[in-house]
Amino acid sequence: MIVGLTGGIGSGKTTVAKLFQQFNTVAVYIADAEAKRIMNSDEVVQMELIQAFGRETFSGNQLNKEYVANIVFHNKEKLELLNSIVHPAVHKDFENFVLKNAEKSYIIYESAILFESKSSQKFDFLMTVFVPFEERMRRVLKRDQTTRKSVLARMNAQWRPDKKVMLSNYVIYNTTLESTQKSVHHIHNILTKKRTTIS
Repeated sequence: MIVGLTGGIGSGKTTVAKLFQQFNTVAVYIADAEAKRIMNSDEVVQMELIQAFGRETFSGNQLNKEYVANIVFHNKEKLELLNSIVHPAVHKDFENFVLKNAEKSYIIYESAILFESKSSQKFDFLMTVFVPFEERMRRVLKRDQTTRKSVLARMNAQWRPDKKVMLSNYVIYNTTLESTQKSVHHIHNILTKKRTTIS
């Protein structure tokens, strides 16, 4: 059983993913972190990125995140080009992850662009982490030491949170750690029972 977990920038979806990671019977794949690992280690992906965005894409063997972000978050076609290079490599890596964790009760795939990448139909259940706009903005400004304009550009590259909520089986309102932990435990109990029913 594979569960998709998503949420807009600043919603705290990675924090929620790590809460699920505390359960021994759950495996969690954080797509953004794995994508960065692949971009920094896969020579074929690196070559394709350099061809697409220039040699400034990497400093040494490390991805120049600021350089790439400045290109893709202001140009929809460039963002689609980046995704067309990285997503197939991530998909293949995730398939291997699933095989390695076949004994788990369920596997969580955490991604900011679950719906945007048109991959939501691949999952048995979908979860969205929701936080009001201004709180998300405050969190990202504090975390990334960036500008409001830059954050808005990144937000606008994603679907509206309410649209994601409407298409999800479960919604986690990540306003306080205590309430989020309760939601995670509640959903875990439901998913574990559903896994038993499916089996």
